[in-house]
Amino acid sequence: MPRLLGLDRIDRRLLKLLQEDAGLTSAALAERVHLSGTAVLRRIERLKREGYIRKTVALLDPARLDLTTLVIVGVVLDRSTPDSFAAFEAAARKLHGCLECHLVAGEFDYFLVVRTKDIERFNRLHGESIIRLPGVRQTRTFFVLNEVLSTTALPVEERARAGERGR
Repeated sequence: MPRLLGLDRIDRRLLKLLQEDAGLTSAALAERVHLSGTAVLRRIERLKREGYIRKTVALLDPARLDLTTLVIVGVVLDRSTPDSFAAFEAAARKLHGCLECHLVAGEFDYFLVVRTKDIERFNRLHGESIIRLPGVRQTRTFFVLNEVLSTTALPVEERARAGERGR
């Protein structure tokens, strides 16, 4: 697993900038971190190679795609075995509109984050797919009323810690 300590101040700044806007050109990034465009591209390729950057994606506007209903579903399975977890997870990966699936500790086994057009569509998805996922014993549904914070940006500290080497 890559260690954050292998990053210097410039690497951290690049990661922060790319999380804000991955469409920035190498020239724009170079200007912001005070390096040449070539040096910036080399650093970004290294960050990808070392696994700090998994992939680059476009974030779409759900409202423009008429997917304004966000739902969180708590799922309890009928068994807590490795096989039942594996079967559920494999099926959840294929669930239409499922953005996230998290194995959790506590009252539920999993939380699903689902985006759909409206309550009617979610109700259909719930009845035809979610409750039929392998091992599902119970679900509890939470409709999101207001998305107060939704981000993909991880908290990357821009300051190098004491003892870190610069590059």
